[in-house]
Amino acid sequence: MSSSIAALSAADSRLIDQFLDAIWMERGLSENTLSSYRRDLVQYGMWLQARASGLLSAGREELQQHLAWRYTERLKASSTARLLSTLRGFYRYLVREKLIDTDPTLLIDSPKRGRALPKTLTESDVERLLQAPDLSDAVECRDRAMLEVLYATGLRVSELVSLHSSQVNLRQGVIRVMGKGSKERLVPLGDEAIHCVLQYMRDARPLLLKDASSEVLFPSRRGQQMTRQTFWHRVKHYALVSGLDKPLSPHVLRHAFATHLLNHGADLRVVQMLLGHSDLSTTQIYTHVAQHRLQSLHSKHHPRG
Repeated sequence: MSSSIAALSAADSRLIDQFLDAIWMERGLSENTLSSYRRDLVQYGMWLQARASGLLSAGREELQQHLAWRYTERLKASSTARLLSTLRGFYRYLVREKLIDTDPTLLIDSPKRGRALPKTLTESDVERLLQAPDLSDAVECRDRAMLEVLYATGLRVSELVSLHSSQVNLRQGVIRVMGKGSKERLVPLGDEAIHCVLQYMRDARPLLLKDASSEVLFPSRRGQQMTRQTFWHRVKHYALVSGLDKPLSPHVLRHAFATHLLNHGADLRVVQMLLGHSDLSTTQIYTHVAQHRLQSLHSKHHPRG
């Protein structure tokens, strides 16, 4: 887990590495989450360093000055709230390890932020996107299978690209997903996704792997695990091909999965379980999207709408 951090003092680098090692061991956080923690701590450490201070010596006054600076720089309230969350965990760790006496984040409130509704797609938008790949091409056949699985299951993009063949049971029609915090969940696939995965495994996967072997279900052209960024670019490509003039990403398809389930009467607790949310409040944002959709349909079709 440890790695050096360029341009930051050796002392602060060690503190960050020790903290990340500790929470990785305790909570089994993903590499993406740990990278976010590292980025926040490094940025704050660099800000302190420019003011002849450091992570260990900084107190509540420095933190308040930093928050004021972020406000004058018009940085997003959401990123400031995330930074404070990271710093709270970091300084609690330092207190626990008896490296400092007082937690400087105590009595500091997180900035208030409105919760934006997630961007989503209509069912016809999704259908156009799914029809965009050319199934006669091995790469595009793989991409079609990935898009179908993503829409059928609502997986996070990191879960999708790291999916192993052993996690997929096509006979039972389920995927065993290892999500955030090493929490396992079973997610049904659906007939359409099963059909596309079977076609991909028969016609395209052997061509991508050539003579190599890989546990990854959806390998790259080089037979390795695809990066999240690569798949993001593939989704953007099919948005252009299908003529969808909307902001599109793998996460938007995850939002569409949740919203369309609720639109068709799914229980919120079921959607929470399928998405792998630990807190129901995280899932409840989709009820607002579904409600907005119902209101627009009512206005459009009701004689007194």
